[in-house]
Amino acid sequence: MPVRTRVTKATAERLEKLRTFSDCRSIGELARRILSSGTITIFQKDASMDGPMEQLVLIRKELKAIGVNMNQVTKSYHQSRDENTRAFYALKLAAQYQEAANRIPLLLSLISQLSKKWLAK
Repeated sequence: MPVRTRVTKATAERLEKLRTFSDCRSIGELARRILSSGTITIFQKDASMDGPMEQLVLIRKELKAIGVNMNQVTKSYHQSRDENTRAFYALKLAAQYQEAANRIPLLLSLISQLSKKWLAK
């Protein structure tokens, strides 16, 4: 049975704010759950982890780019016939490995920060 009601602007804003942080897709769904004493799951974001998460995203992009470069250098290495050219590509590949290795300490530090936060009791 359809039920209609009017609410104040402040109540509508409060409902909308609650809906944005909940698992409800509409204010109507939120209202139905409230009226029927249903369960509403509220999602909370920890803003203190924004910095480390942004750094992880950046490192992921960098490592992906390094991986693409490594694949290209490896392909060029295998296509070359000249020993000098192969040596050049081998050195280039070693530099790419070193660049990836330089990102590992920061990556491990960020993972450590996240695990301390997630596993805190």
